[in-house]
Amino acid sequence: MVAMDDDLRITATVVVPAAELQWTFIAAGGPGGQHANTSNTAAELRFSVAESSAFSPAQRERVLAKLGDDVRIVARDERSQLRNRNLATDRLRQTLLEALRVDAIRRPTRPSRGSVERRLTAKTHQAGRKADRRYRPSDD
Repeated sequence: MVAMDDDLRITATVVVPAAELQWTFIAAGGPGGQHANTSNTAAELRFSVAESSAFSPAQRERVLAKLGDDVRIVARDERSQLRNRNLATDRLRQTLLEALRVDAIRRPTRPSRGSVERRLTAKTHQAGRKADRRYRPSDD
């Protein structure tokens, strides 16, 4: 359970201060009867990546490139504001974790001799199949 005044730990080195998270609570609508009509249970969480002090310059550039300046998370799955708030913080944590992940650099390699032979054999086999389907007028 996350309180609104707790900092949000993303990784061991990245901690988002609670002051940088902007919360808004709105009526969720949907099923729930009078409770849904009178309670602001849907949680909207906004986080400004560009203005955050939680990231190093390299991390900020990576997150800005993947997510943009502002991140907006809306949780309206539950009837409880507290549970929706927890869902929103978990979703923000997952989103930032994915944005911070450094993708491995792909180094192109040559195809193996076996894969080249299999490809050429398959092409020859397919060409033979198509040649058998062609119309050939008889010499009669």
